[in-house]
Amino acid sequence: MTKPPGLLVHRTGLDAGETRFALQMLRDQLGRPVWPAHRLDKGTSGVLLFALNPETARSLGQVFESGDGLQKTYRAVVRGWPADEGLIDHPLKRMPDDMRTERLEAQPAQSRFTSLRRFELPLPQQGFASTRCAELALHPLTGRRHQLRRHMKHIAHPIIGDATHGKGPLNRAVAGLLGLQRLWLHAESLTLPHPVNGQRLQLESPLPEEWALWNAFG
Repeated sequence: MTKPPGLLVHRTGLDAGETRFALQMLRDQLGRPVWPAHRLDKGTSGVLLFALNPETARSLGQVFESGDGLQKTYRAVVRGWPADEGLIDHPLKRMPDDMRTERLEAQPAQSRFTSLRRFELPLPQQGFASTRCAELALHPLTGRRHQLRRHMKHIAHPIIGDATHGKGPLNRAVAGLLGLQRLWLHAESLTLPHPVNGQRLQLESPLPEEWALWNAFG
C-alpha cells in the first residue's frame, strides 16, 4: 500500500493517543489479517509492504534485516545545498522502542544521497536574504530507525519538516510559506526478491500531490 504522512503502521506505546493505523485499515479493506514486513516513520509517506501470512512476513523480515537484494529509494527536501552525491557512513545508536527504554551501543549505518535539484526559498535565515534547499534521492544501505533523518542531520542538511531531528523555526517558516506542515520524506520505491519464487519485485509509490508545491521555487 501507499502510506500517507501522519499515519502509524501499527499501534505503539510511543504514540498511545493515536487511533488510526495502516495495519488495521488494510485488514478492514481486505477483510483478512495482514502482517507488516517493515515499517515507515509516522511522518513518512510511500511504499509500505505487508504479507498475507506470518511465514511470508518472517521471510520478508529477513530480507529487510540482511539487506540482501534489497534496494530502497526515498525522496526528500533538505535544508542547504549538499554535494552532488555522497555516502554517509555514520554509526547510529539504537533508539528506544515499545520493548526497550535504554539506548544501546552504536550500530553501523550507511546511506547514499544524490542531489536532484537546488533552489532557494524567499525566507530570510540567519542573516541571509533567502534559504537554500535541495531535493534529494536517498538510498539507505542499512535499516536503522530514523536512519535517513539522523544521517541528514549529521551532515547538517536536516530534512524539512522533521520535528525531531530538524530545525523548528525553519520548519514553521516553510509550513507557513507552503500552507502545509509535513515531514518531506517519501519512500519512492522498493526492490527486493519475492519471498517464494525469488523473482525481483519492483514496488513504487508516486510522489504525493503536495510535492508539486516545491515546483514554484527554482
